Amino acid sequence: QVQLVESGGGSVQAGGSLRLSCAAFGYIECMYDMSWYRQAPGKEREFVSAIDSDGSTRYADSVKGRFTISQDNAKTRLYLQMNSLKPEDTAMYYCKSERCGRSGRGTQVTVSS
Repeated sequence: QVQLVESGGGSVQAGGSLRLSCAAFGYIECMYDMSWYRQAPGKEREFVSAIDSDGSTRYADSVKGRFTISQDNAKTRLYLQMNSLKPEDTAMYYCKSERCGRSGRGTQVTVSS
């Protein structure tokens, strides 16, 4: 099994930036095919971005051009660089191992106007 721990969330003003990190503890094979999801209060969890085992990336239309997903070569950390943040980006952000079906507990991002 793997434990995923997100960090890097916080409160920023619109237009600001944050870099989220997801650390893996345990079965590192679970760090292939990783995704970021987010859930705002009263809304369903939604897809944000993904990075496949071959390094290809995908983004939700709402974050395309503003967010960048990446991973270190050792596959122990997953990142989400978030630029030009908007109030509608406010949510709890979760990393997920698609391969192992596990998510972390999330990190809160709050963007004020």
